[in-house]
Order: sequence, then structure tokens, then C-alpha cells
Amino acid sequence: MNKNMIKIDKKILKKIYQPRPKNAKKYDFGLLLVIGGSNFYSGSPALSALAAFRAGVDMVRIVAPKRAADIIASFSPDLAAYPLDEEWLSKKSLSVLLTMTESAKLVANGRTAVVLGGGLGRSQETQEAVLEYLKQIDTDIPVVIDADAIYAVANQPQLISGRHFLFTPHSYEFFVLTGQKLTSASLEEKIKIVETEARRLKTTILLKGETDIVSNGQQTAINQTGNAYMTVGGCGDTLAGICGALLARGVDLFIAAQAGAYLNGRAGEMAAQQYGEGLTATDLIEAIPRAIKK
Repeated sequence: MNKNMIKIDKKILKKIYQPRPKNAKKYDFGLLLVIGGSNFYSGSPALSALAAFRAGVDMVRIVAPKRAADIIASFSPDLAAYPLDEEWLSKKSLSVLLTMTESAKLVANGRTAVVLGGGLGRSQETQEAVLEYLKQIDTDIPVVIDADAIYAVANQPQLISGRHFLFTPHSYEFFVLTGQKLTSASLEEKIKIVETEARRLKTTILLKGETDIVSNGQQTAINQTGNAYMTVGGCGDTLAGICGALLARGVDLFIAAQAGAYLNGRAGEMAAQQYGEGLTATDLIEAIPRAIKK
């Protein structure tokens, strides 16, 4: 393995979680916009948002199609969910998305980020809306591109270069994005492929797996926290939310990806100690504060 390879450990969190100044005010630690959900998938944006709160972001605004937003708003008083007037995301809601993104940037004095993709679905209408949204938002806004949004962006890879994007694919989503199959590759081969593709696309990639691989094409890191119980649905949504929270707080893309991978996996380890086979994504979320401290 490359001797310059970064092995992520708990020190990554100490770089981020310092004592807060007494004069801190709302939005100093970020405002995150979570865009996702559909008629069938309402849990994904909620899990990302709840994980983001536990990771220390000051505020999360969820934007989702109406049924999903209404359900999400009932989950917790912590969640603010804006309902789009449609059953799934389309260009009809583009002006609302752009306005809310600009508003978030203004109110938080630039300390904002977006998590995009969880539960959106892959209809042509939705994918076109995702692409148009990404084309029109300010290029300095960091975006975690997850799940269904990966499929959309894969259709127009020229959109990626020079943008503050963090992709969080599992192995098949990585194939969709890059055309590279990883199923029979060794860890060393996967590391080389991820680094090569991040360099080619000029972006940052966090490949989820038994060993997470993070690369921006210039530097590469591996994370080995986590366990087999985290195959349960929703643990990718929590990862996206944590990374989004860190980006909204102003953390560098590569550092946020490393810390997000470490923290999500460590919280999963702690939750698994208690729940084992019964682990759920909400159990992982509740363990995030303990994972930060330890």
C-alpha cells in the first residue's frame, strides 16, 4: 500500500470539534439544505437531517415533495420540512429550490451546504431537475451528491469539474458514475481506481465499503471504522448528513469526507455494541455525540 496513504483515526475529529466561543451565534456552525424524498421514500432526508444535527450543524432545512415533507415534519420538532407542490421533484420546483438555496447562503453568511439525492427517485423528470439545479446554484456552494443524484450527474460528467462536490457512492453507484467495476478488485486496486477517477473527474469521492476510500485525486485516505451491521438501510443517508453538516460548518471537502466516514463508522460501532442484529440508522444517529467525544 502507498506509504503516503492517510489512515483516518480519531485525531481527524479533534481538528474539527474545538470548544465553541462564548459569543457564538446561530448559523456560525452552518445551515444545511437537504433535498430529497418522494412519495415512496420519505425516511432518507429525515435521517440525513437528524444525523447532521447530531454532527453539530446549527440548522437543517429539508425540501421534499409534499407527501414526504408532511411525513418528515411529523418525525421530530427539530425538523423543518418545506413541501414542494408536486409528487416528485421536477423542473416545476426549480425556482423554489434555487430561492431556498440562495436564502440559506445569505442568512448563514455563506456557511451553507447541500445534501442532494436521497430518496428522490430516478425518473427522467427528476434527473433533469437535479442537473438543472446543480447548473444554476452558485459554484462555491459545497454539495454532497448521494444516491439518486449520482445517477443524474453520471449523465453529464462535464458538470463536475471545478465544483465543490462530494460524491458518496457504494460500489455499484461508483460504477454508474465512472464505468469502473470494483466487485473483484483488491483493496489496493480499489484505492488506485478511486484515486484515478477522482483525478479524472476533478472531484472528491468517498467510496463506501468495508474499508471506505476517500480521494480528491491528489490525496487519498482510508477509513476502517464501521461493521457489517451497517448494511441496514439508512446508514448511507446518515453518512451524507454528517458530511453535509461538516461542509456547512466550513470544513474543507477532503477533511469533511474523511471525518464523515470516520464518525459515521464509529457511531455505527457504538450502536452495534448495544443492538447488534437489531441495529437501525436511528440507533447510529443517537450514538454520534458519544462518537465525537470518544
